[in-house]
Amino acid sequence: MYRIDDEQRRLRLGRRHLLAPAARASSVVAVADAVVALHATDAATVFLSACARLTTPDIGAVERALYEDVSLVRLLAMRNTLFTMSRAVAASVDASHARRVAAKERQRLLKHLREDGNGLDERWLAAVEQQTIAVLSLRGRATGSELSAAVPALRTKITVFPGTRQETVQGVASRVIRVLAAEGRIRRDRPRGTWTSSQFRWTASEPLPPSDPARARVEVARRWLQSYGPATEKDLAWWTGWGVRETREALAAIAPEEVLLDSGAAGWVIPGDLAAEPPSEPWAALLPGLDPSAMGWADRTFQLPSNHRAALFDRAGNIGPTVWFNGGIVGGWAQRADGELVWRLLSDVGGEASELVASEASRMSAWMGDARITPRFRTPLERELTA
Repeated sequence: MYRIDDEQRRLRLGRRHLLAPAARASSVVAVADAVVALHATDAATVFLSACARLTTPDIGAVERALYEDVSLVRLLAMRNTLFTMSRAVAASVDASHARRVAAKERQRLLKHLREDGNGLDERWLAAVEQQTIAVLSLRGRATGSELSAAVPALRTKITVFPGTRQETVQGVASRVIRVLAAEGRIRRDRPRGTWTSSQFRWTASEPLPPSDPARARVEVARRWLQSYGPATEKDLAWWTGWGVRETREALAAIAPEEVLLDSGAAGWVIPGDLAAEPPSEPWAALLPGLDPSAMGWADRTFQLPSNHRAALFDRAGNIGPTVWFNGGIVGGWAQRADGELVWRLLSDVGGEASELVASEASRMSAWMGDARITPRFRTPLERELTA
């Protein structure tokens, strides 16, 4: 069996994920396509991940892609997580993931409405949704608070998980907005405040046209394997959130080539992707929490020493801000209240690597300007660096 060792995997990552300086892209869409999709749970992550891979980092370019030409689309998709991707990728992700997620979100909301016992049902929800979209169509955009002020029904309170230890009273506004967004009937517009803010305005939108889910899964798997291969079946199943049957069917349709990994596991690459990756110039990167290059595999041992996990992950398994050198995670970084970027190397990588990290931190500080970043998921090392 053809072997692809860990060094080759790190070389592939540097080029295919546009992290090596010579591989950086000139457009935000190219960045998103290179990693299939950018994590978007934390508003700042999209900007940090994109600018780390742009030849000329540009906050304005990311904002234009998100809010003006809408060449980047946000979808609640893989593993019930919010991602941002190009429109070409979004068509496949919508059919393979997002529509199923949206259906579950609607079912969950209707279940809460029925359990509340006040006669709220599908007809009530449909009327509230119509009123909400009508307000957005009239105003153009509005925050959740503004929508609640304009649509009285959004101020309705319901009791969720009645009779259990989790019983609580909640407003329906955020849940209705979440369902409408998951279905593509509304989308996030520019936030209140800067690009780091999560207080989004909303605007009316049109759902993506439907397509065949099975074919869409094959396309998503093909794109993922091109960007993240060699990788295992387990890696693909973890990243997508698919079951074993769906994962194997998608792989079989691609007819990938099997390779041996240093871990001893069998990995897969797309057909014809066995050529050795040539050496690249040394590089360093400072990537945000939940960056796709750190979240692309279930087994990250080829890039992440096991003794680094405790410092770089929170209790829920979310990875925080990381420092990279030549395709491996070698430390973590943070931003202090005064704007200073600070980092700690957890691996002994030598003087050249330290200089490259400092240079990348300087580049990052220059394009970030006065922005202040506090990750949504805080890790032990990030907290320590900012203490």
